[in-house]
Amino acid sequence: MNPASLHVRRLGLVPYAEALELQRRLVDDRKADRIPDTLLLLQHPHVVTIGVKKDGRSHILASPERLLSLGVEVLDTGRGGDVTYHGPGQLVGYPIVDLNPDRRDVHRYVRDLEEVMIRVCADYGLDAERLKGLSGTWIPSTRDARSGQVAYEKIGAIGVRISRWISSHGFAFNVTTDVEFFKLIVPCGIADRGVTSLSARIGKQPAMADVEDRIVGRFCEVFGRTLAA
Repeated sequence: MNPASLHVRRLGLVPYAEALELQRRLVDDRKADRIPDTLLLLQHPHVVTIGVKKDGRSHILASPERLLSLGVEVLDTGRGGDVTYHGPGQLVGYPIVDLNPDRRDVHRYVRDLEEVMIRVCADYGLDAERLKGLSGTWIPSTRDARSGQVAYEKIGAIGVRISRWISSHGFAFNVTTDVEFFKLIVPCGIADRGVTSLSARIGKQPAMADVEDRIVGRFCEVFGRTLAA
């Protein structure tokens, strides 16, 4: 099996629990070398997911009744990170990738996922950045006239799991996401930063298929992969 090949599966709208079970099966298959590196691209119905950080559940601001009325599930996961929201209009990427032998560095892997989203933002004319000490992809929003400090909003979140250097979970890129849903939580446990979307920043709604194409292209660039036939 060609270690540089990447199989992409575009799955549309998938319930979170179903996608979680699919990832588990694919991780087992990748460990056994039954499949090539695989990138799942999909969207989730409204769901709040909680990572392994112990304070994650305390960062849900809405009451159970409020969440129920909005049709928002709450699920625990095995990924890293805190609490986040997924919903329609958000492009979620789950790379099932073997990081052996030369990419066995979790910090580098997270930076690479950030780089994929930074490059996609650049494709749409946006200058996205990393922020020291905070994972994800960020876009400057406003500058304080007095202090000169720049405020940032998150456009892409990251939460990963690595098992025997096979990756799962991954990134969530806000395309046409209704960011009002993020007010139900403290996104990623970060109370003093906002959330934005690609459509809000470019002033129009990009086609999800186009964003998927750009994610795939940039992922292949950053990770040195070629699309499997």
